[in-house]
Amino acid sequence: MFPSKPESRMPARIAAALVAAALTMTAGNVSSSEPPLTGATLGASAFALQAPALAPDAPTEYVVQDGDTLWDIAGTFLRDPWFWPEIWYVNPEIVNPHLIYPGDVLALVYIDGQPRVTTARGSSLRLSPEARITPLDEAVTSIPFESIAAFLTGGNIIERREADRLPYLLEVRGDHLVASAGNDVYVRGVEGDATGTRYLVVHIGDPLRDPDNNRVVGYHGLLVAQGTLRRDGDPGMVALTASNREARRGDRLIPATVDLPLNFFPKAPSTQIEGRIMAVIGGVTQIGQYQVVVMNRGTSDGLGEGDVLTVFKAGEKIRDRFGGGNVQLPDEPAGTVMIFKSYDEISYGLVMEATEPLHIHDAVRNPI
Repeated sequence: MFPSKPESRMPARIAAALVAAALTMTAGNVSSSEPPLTGATLGASAFALQAPALAPDAPTEYVVQDGDTLWDIAGTFLRDPWFWPEIWYVNPEIVNPHLIYPGDVLALVYIDGQPRVTTARGSSLRLSPEARITPLDEAVTSIPFESIAAFLTGGNIIERREADRLPYLLEVRGDHLVASAGNDVYVRGVEGDATGTRYLVVHIGDPLRDPDNNRVVGYHGLLVAQGTLRRDGDPGMVALTASNREARRGDRLIPATVDLPLNFFPKAPSTQIEGRIMAVIGGVTQIGQYQVVVMNRGTSDGLGEGDVLTVFKAGEKIRDRFGGGNVQLPDEPAGTVMIFKSYDEISYGLVMEATEPLHIHDAVRNPI
């Protein structure tokens, strides 16, 4: 059902997944006065019982470099980067102690016999930590910014329920069947939005079905144009300012606002996850490192930003030439995915590692 009143339209949470220029990311999300994070405080201990193992060549000190990500740093100290919250120790004497900046000295220390990593801002650990004023946007990001930004131009997935509530293009002003940059269009569902509000125009494509039950959980969306609200009302008027393709009647409008907080630590999920890869952004068939995938599990399943999953390649069914009959080979781990945006039924993840090509319908489960 299309929106006709402002109260019937829910905020378009996926807007940030289509706006690259406005993305900002910071690392960490714990209070400066909190003790070290543990699996118990994160609720993940039931599914991450083993203690975090240090990397074989873990350094005693590490100076953060430009271009480092939190995943890279975690992998420097740990065999499994998603255990980072288990060993990160917040120093309350430092301004923004949960953020990590280029030039920071990270030290591996032992507290009560347990390994911890802490920071002394750009100084030797033998000196008192020094407070400094540093822009938040210089902080180390959790995952590579360019990898997230790169998928924006390749399309997106729009949740089924959200697609029904988004504003839509009603008619093109003048004698036009389609619209592009320079055209004005009449739209519905924008009542109450301020003049000058920017929108992304998205074409709703093929349905995306959950491979477990064949239920439609979303639609492939394609960014076709951008525009600005010139006149409020029902219908309102939007002036298209840029276009990649022709905008048509029924295309949906998403406010071009940012809602993609990536201030998280990589961690194991707090619940048991059994899901599958449903789609890959970019239209490729084989999935590799730093590509964005969509999974059929979301917040309703306990999956959230920063959660790390292992991707399993389905085992083949082969013929036993010696004993006869067919044998199902077991699924084998083939990669690692970290969630960077999660909705009710679906989540976006970035492939952090891939030991072999991954494919749609591969299973995703709690890290091993």
